[in-house]
Amino acid sequence: MPDESERRELVLLLRRLSVELDAVSQRFAEEHGLGRTDVRALVAIMDAARRGEALTAGRLGEAVELRSASVTALVDRLERVGHVRRVRDPEDRRRVSLQLSDTARTAGAEHFGGLARDLIAALEGYTDEELAVVHRFLVDMTTTTMRHARETPPSS
Repeated sequence: MPDESERRELVLLLRRLSVELDAVSQRFAEEHGLGRTDVRALVAIMDAARRGEALTAGRLGEAVELRSASVTALVDRLERVGHVRRVRDPEDRRRVSLQLSDTARTAGAEHFGGLARDLIAALEGYTDEELAVVHRFLVDMTTTTMRHARETPPSS
């Protein structure tokens, strides 16, 4: 069982990975004239689509922690640059979901595709059992980090 210093080293490596992934995302944002929240929104829309879910503006606001007026401005901006489309639900015309455009998918694939391929290749030396542990680890670390990111800061 790892001791405290070995656990701390894992946390530091996770932080380093987070910083490097953030740098890749920031470079994408800069190349496409986007802000950090814009990229987070695109990822949220893409992830919802991957799960087979329609993402409304309200759910997007929850995902990126923005209020209604700010979400509207965000979606307007992403729609204006051609990365997002508003699509009316055919069964409930009042409901509007957000979809990534083909240009956004292409831009994402061009920028992140090589990294994704290299990360997948880096996983090839792991057994199924090791990958199951890595999966559990990443889910646990993401859940913990999300909880901290969304908690209300203490009053001074």
